[in-house]
Amino acid sequence: MKNTFLFILALGLTLNLFGQTDAVIMEIDGKPVTKSEFLQIYLKNNNDPKYDQTSMDEYMELFRKFKLKVAEAEALGYDTVPRLKKELEGYRKQLATPYLTDSSMNQIMVKEAYDRVTEEIRASHILLRLNPDVTPKDTLSAYNRLMKMRKEIIEGKDFEMIAKGKGGSEDPSVKDNGGDLGYFTAFQMVTPFEDAAYTTPIGEVSMPIRTKFGYHIIQVVDKRPARGTITAAHIMVAKGDNSDAEEEGSSASAKKKIDEIYIRLKNGEDFEGLAKQFSDDPSTNSKGGVLPTFGSGTTTRMVTNFEDAAFSINEDGGICEPIETQYGWHIIKRLNLVPLASFDKMKKELENRVSRDDRAKRTQDSFVKKLKKDYDYKAKSVRRVNYFKNVIDSTFFAGKFKADQVKKNKVLYKIDGQKIRQIEFSDFLAKTYRTQPQQSAEKLVDDQYKEFEKTQILGYEESKLEMKYPAFKSLVQEYHDGILLYEVMSDKVWNKGMKDTTGLKTFFENNRQDYIWGVRYDAMVYECLNMEVAKQVSDMIKYDTITSIHVIDKINAKSQLNLSVKTNKFEVDKTPFLSNANLNKGINPVYSFEDKYYVVKVDDILPAGIKELNETKGAVTSDYQNYLEKEWLIEIEKKHPVKIYTEVLYNLNK
Repeated sequence: MKNTFLFILALGLTLNLFGQTDAVIMEIDGKPVTKSEFLQIYLKNNNDPKYDQTSMDEYMELFRKFKLKVAEAEALGYDTVPRLKKELEGYRKQLATPYLTDSSMNQIMVKEAYDRVTEEIRASHILLRLNPDVTPKDTLSAYNRLMKMRKEIIEGKDFEMIAKGKGGSEDPSVKDNGGDLGYFTAFQMVTPFEDAAYTTPIGEVSMPIRTKFGYHIIQVVDKRPARGTITAAHIMVAKGDNSDAEEEGSSASAKKKIDEIYIRLKNGEDFEGLAKQFSDDPSTNSKGGVLPTFGSGTTTRMVTNFEDAAFSINEDGGICEPIETQYGWHIIKRLNLVPLASFDKMKKELENRVSRDDRAKRTQDSFVKKLKKDYDYKAKSVRRVNYFKNVIDSTFFAGKFKADQVKKNKVLYKIDGQKIRQIEFSDFLAKTYRTQPQQSAEKLVDDQYKEFEKTQILGYEESKLEMKYPAFKSLVQEYHDGILLYEVMSDKVWNKGMKDTTGLKTFFENNRQDYIWGVRYDAMVYECLNMEVAKQVSDMIKYDTITSIHVIDKINAKSQLNLSVKTNKFEVDKTPFLSNANLNKGINPVYSFEDKYYVVKVDDILPAGIKELNETKGAVTSDYQNYLEKEWLIEIEKKHPVKIYTEVLYNLNK
């Protein structure tokens, strides 16, 4: 629900400005909303924008209601709630990242990412986990343990045996995969891990590397060219789809069924038609089994054996023999195989991914140098930094250092006229002691001062982003409004609609005439492969002692494709295969619908009538929420006056 209604939070960042003039398009509570803000949101939500008066009026009405709700949320103080302020702060940090990197260095990272995407690495790893507050002693212990394991592997011991052995890998998946991560490419592992994997030769073991998960050693098993992307379709038969059968028997039935489908395909029957008729994948069967494109450079990944089987098919249109995954049995058809795209074609996507990745942080050092020049950075005496080397002692690593231990407060450096003093560095040290390994005071102060300067200078630049970049300001405003919208709608509409049981009942009673059952058949439906099967079923169910289970066992003894059975109270007008059947109580004559044959045993014909609340609670709740929203909008329209400047609205693209 949150994703649906936060319609302004569209994917992607843009640095484009929408013209140099920024006319006011609307006022709410006397506060202006600019043309650029409206246009930015409109373009994000309309792939094919239209600027005629009707289209503009329609979208402005949506925008007006949206802004009314945000204005009411602000009037109610939602923008002061600490939890929401923290959430917005987190979003703002994410949005700021692309503005705080060196663009030229960023392009180097993008090219490196493409070079890596063209190659897939197969590697195994051993992980020793480290908590964020790990002590230097524990850090050193983990490092030494991994160095010992690395030495044993280099000397010839089996990697998997060590990974799964006592004191080995702490990755929970090791018991299943022995540390083998399969093939991966850029962006699929955390960056330090990826760096180590791509720089370690085949057959060798990396030195221990540190990630947010702990320490790893990596053995590179293989490297291969990226296989590109593939569009495929599949027919899936789920295991365990017969609730009355034992799991083993049900799995065997699934295998028999997929084998029968495979034989029919080999005999020339249409893949798309069989997928629509027999596939158990509800997300693809109506589309003939077509899956999203997957493979190198995509965000869609399939389980390994499925992906390997798909890429092993030699030509477009070819199919593989049935394969098994944890989801069931599959037959895969290759529709289109596309080699990895060129750098030029992938560049934009890679730029976006690099900007959201740990790689972006690497460009910050060069960016800080540029900011120092732009903001006239002037460092003071180095003695003022070295002073801290005499203050830091062993108590620092025990967390006993306090910022007020520093008795001096001289200026360390000036930037853009701002003076940064010793007490600020002292505060920084006091807050970051947990992340520091045991080391000399000299090294600690030197390293931490570099980080302090970087943090302070980037923080200063970040504080100025709204003034320097109108597009950034608009994005932050969008996130601000979206967060408030979701919260106020939850309280005033969505949650109230679900929790207000008295109001829901009253609404239902006042609108019972809107919730009507059509004529229903309380029936058992036998869906048959052909007329011969349907006649067999019809003959069998004449006897009261024959149950549907008996019928299924008999009819599907040779083929799982022959028969499926459904039992329900079917609403006739909403059930296509029943809507024109004109059935009576009892066993009805065989009839066909869309290439299938039906035998229907009707136990009762239920006349049209009014539903009870428990029979339609979902629909009533949704309607009640819509009612609450309309009533609430009427209320807040009276509180927040809106003025729309149509001369600006109707000339939006000029």
